[in-house]
Amino acid sequence: MPDERDTPETASPARWALRAVALEDRFHRFRARWGRRRGLEPVVIPYSGYGGDGWIRVLCRVLLARPSKTAKTRATIRGWRSFVSIPVADSTVTVRIGDQEFEVTSDRGGVVDVDLAVDLEPGLRTISLEAPGSERVEARIYVVRPEARLGVVCDIDDTVMVTALPRPFLAAWNTFVLDEHARRPVPGMAVMLERLVRENPGSPVIYLSTGAWNVAPTLDRFMSRHLYPDGTMLLTDWGPTHDRLFRSGRDHKRTSLERLAREFPDVRWVLIGDDGQHDEELYRDFSEAFPQNVAAIAIRQLSTPEAVLAGGRSRGDDSPLDGGDGPPWVWAPDGAGLAEQLATLGLIAADDPS
Repeated sequence: MPDERDTPETASPARWALRAVALEDRFHRFRARWGRRRGLEPVVIPYSGYGGDGWIRVLCRVLLARPSKTAKTRATIRGWRSFVSIPVADSTVTVRIGDQEFEVTSDRGGVVDVDLAVDLEPGLRTISLEAPGSERVEARIYVVRPEARLGVVCDIDDTVMVTALPRPFLAAWNTFVLDEHARRPVPGMAVMLERLVRENPGSPVIYLSTGAWNVAPTLDRFMSRHLYPDGTMLLTDWGPTHDRLFRSGRDHKRTSLERLAREFPDVRWVLIGDDGQHDEELYRDFSEAFPQNVAAIAIRQLSTPEAVLAGGRSRGDDSPLDGGDGPPWVWAPDGAGLAEQLATLGLIAADDPS
């Protein structure tokens, strides 16, 4: 009987995914060899991490870049440049924390995402990162204090900045071409988040998005420019995995929320998103599974033009997701409206002292 395991008709999605992974890995190895022959050298791109009592989560990415243009590479404005950079897979990264030293390894996309057992005082701390042949860089780690009881999880696309991400062509324009100075912040959202953090000292802030790690430096500069509170960005990598041809953004958000619930069992999160994708459904499912970890769910309502660009809304007016014994839900078209409703829940002061 002939073996049909490798025919297109019988090959499983997982088999096709494995083939795509092998092809992508081969392509990256070819680019890395080509880049090194051209004189490119490793550079570590640090991302802000977080931690708790006795542990920290370290996030960074190792890329190849021209030695004389390293600073320019980190400070690039156009998003497309970060997508043509060359990731360094399986690179050793040395993490130095005070007098302690750890060696970790980057994944297929050059990303390091690892937990380390280390005791740091609560608050904003700094660690150093270095790959073979790279300059040493510093990364920020926010260590959550044990008594913290409130945290913030905030979506980025159409919640922090207006991107209309579900529309493929506009999303590509925003990601690859558009100058970061031209991106528009959602009105009032930075002020609302700043009030949540200021009036609840010690609250960890997590920016959770389906965006790729390539755009992390651009997003970080955007948030800094528009005065969003410092926080950790949890992004993902596009492309194949070992069990599917394309990574699932919904699975990334779902597993990230579940991980936060396990890492900080005593923290109740204010979950902030929009009604143009799947945030409402994801937050509802999370609140049902972990009701003790949700303080409130705040949803930004897209305008009619934004909803059209986003491909519609995630729910109809006749299918509310709130009610019952679960956490409270609030909806508003901007940060000011959400802040007003969060004030009625006692999560921020009714009157802004500023």
